[in-house]
Amino acid sequence: MHLQNKIPSAFLFDLNGTMVDDMEFHVKAWYGILNEDLKANMSWDEVRSHMYGKNSELFKRVFGEGHFTEREMEHWSMEKERRYQREFLPHLKLINGLPEFLYKARGHGLKLAIGSAAIPFNIDFVLDNLKIRDCFDAIVSADDVNISKPDPETYLKAAELLAAEAMDCIVFEDAPKGVEAAELAGMTSVVLTTMHEREEFSAYGRILAFVKDYADPVLNRFFE
Repeated sequence: MHLQNKIPSAFLFDLNGTMVDDMEFHVKAWYGILNEDLKANMSWDEVRSHMYGKNSELFKRVFGEGHFTEREMEHWSMEKERRYQREFLPHLKLINGLPEFLYKARGHGLKLAIGSAAIPFNIDFVLDNLKIRDCFDAIVSADDVNISKPDPETYLKAAELLAAEAMDCIVFEDAPKGVEAAELAGMTSVVLTTMHEREEFSAYGRILAFVKDYADPVLNRFFE
């Protein structure tokens, strides 16, 4: 699919793997929690395959419904996030080209939002350490939705907060489940190939472009 000719009204960004290249740090933290602490005996790739949606949803997928109490899942979830943040903080930066891309989008009057399955603890970690909170008009976190991606609620709520039509929103994503959420919301996507290969998105038909980072000149088409 080619980039659409008209300038969109809003850009919606996933966070992890889309704004910051941190997914391997999340895998490492989950791998330690699931195997060393909770004895799930999972391979690296198995852990990676479960990394979508809310943390509580991941626990239920791996261990089954009712295996942990809500309090236990909250404890292990926060422990995982603390380990992730400790490891990733020295490497924390926006993906190449994103600061300039955000500046250009704002200059063209586009509305910007974050739609993430991350909890506010992790969203705040990125936005406040990088001092970019003011770039965004709305933020939708795991705490703001009933069902996480691939359900479209995250992106539909972000569009609603921006008073934007779904057809006028472009979603920036790095994961197939996120692209599925965008597609179910009636939106098109740009895929950042930070963690997944292009072939992993073959089931989806509303992808405008695959890019390594935001310096890719193909993205200039949005501003012509």
